[in-house]
Amino acid sequence: MSVLCLRLCLFLLLPIAISSVSTTDLPSFREAPAFRNGRECSKTTWSPDDRTHNPSIIHIAMTLDAIYLRGSVAGVFSVLQHASCPENVVFHFIATHRRSADLRRIISSTFPYLTFQIYHFDPNLVLSKISSSIRRALDQPLNYARIYLADLLPAAVRRVIYLDSDLVVVDDAAKLWRIDLGRHVVGAPEYCHANFTNYFTSRFWSSQGYRAALKGRKACYFNTGVMVIDLGRWREGRFTVKLETWMRIQKRHRIYELGSLPPFLLVFAGDVEPVEHRWNQHGLGGDNLEGLCRNLHPGPVSLLHWSGKGKPWLRIDSRRPCPLDSLWAPYDLFRYSPLISDS
Repeated sequence: MSVLCLRLCLFLLLPIAISSVSTTDLPSFREAPAFRNGRECSKTTWSPDDRTHNPSIIHIAMTLDAIYLRGSVAGVFSVLQHASCPENVVFHFIATHRRSADLRRIISSTFPYLTFQIYHFDPNLVLSKISSSIRRALDQPLNYARIYLADLLPAAVRRVIYLDSDLVVVDDAAKLWRIDLGRHVVGAPEYCHANFTNYFTSRFWSSQGYRAALKGRKACYFNTGVMVIDLGRWREGRFTVKLETWMRIQKRHRIYELGSLPPFLLVFAGDVEPVEHRWNQHGLGGDNLEGLCRNLHPGPVSLLHWSGKGKPWLRIDSRRPCPLDSLWAPYDLFRYSPLISDS
């Protein structure tokens, strides 16, 4: 049998071989370069045992799971690449117990110089409170982990930037970190032109009791994939309990369709510190049903967010990328395996 024939046969058999690989196998990544502080940075260290707040450290929280791991790695890489003081950035990863050891190994090997901590999120906290939404990905327990950051992170962490796993930062995250929250618990880009009625069902709007939650508030939409959170005020105000209350109401009476977003709108909309829109150019994944290609919103860009159904790594791998997916690709550390080895 000729070499050409052998390779052709292997190629034809490839789909069968791929289908036999377990879908739980985690991807591998190239090692990221070491990002070091400049001379203007105050060198500092952080440990989970620290009991005092250090204002020089930037705390960023993200979730980690097998499905979105490639996006999470790209997000971390983008933050470090654009940070003025990358060694002062601490990542707090939230993961379920399943495969957490493997996830830790991957983060450690991909970012050997990164300061990070992984926290175990118990899905049972929310399983009984979740009802189905318009897209299955929105129903995953880890999608609700952002509600429990104040409980999961150490008390000495008084402020955190929460980032979704389908975005890249193209600016210095320290600029976002330094925004003045004033009296507010949450800071995020607001969109007050959005049709707020679309986020809740007719049952919500027909109930005077439910509508009263928004009375007297200029309720503006904000995307919960990028938030600056004052964890101290969150803990004092028991906001986790307030969000859980709406989740229980939803479970009984079906007052919204969009996963973890509507509870945040009901609790915080109209009481959010506005952040420049440049910090969440969202919707690049298209709508929640078809995931069609989108263009950038007008204005400057500091963060690109592929919220919606379409994810850039999936479209790139399927060879059907959207034009803006090329902006995500430089941060992709995924290690591709050759289809056929020459050895």
